[in-house]
Amino acid sequence: MIQITFLTNGNKCVSAPANSNLLRVSLREKGGIPFKCGGGLCGTCKCRVEQGIENTDAVKDKERRHLSAAEIAAGYRMACQTFVNGDVGISW
Repeated sequence: MIQITFLTNGNKCVSAPANSNLLRVSLREKGGIPFKCGGGLCGTCKCRVEQGIENTDAVKDKERRHLSAAEIAAGYRMACQTFVNGDVGISW
């Protein structure tokens, strides 16, 4: 199991299986990441991977439509499109 820490939500830490979708874990565990569509269309679930960016999968095309190159370089991702394979700390 991996650890996901929702930094903006009082450092709430939850366990999840490897290759978990970040938004789905947030919904299931009441992590608090804001969202509207859940499908990569609106960009509402933009968050920043503060710790463990190396434990996320590759940036998707849908994310590139909502995030600038500078935001991606700074660790921003869309939670609905991001899968994690190791411990991460997330803020929004």
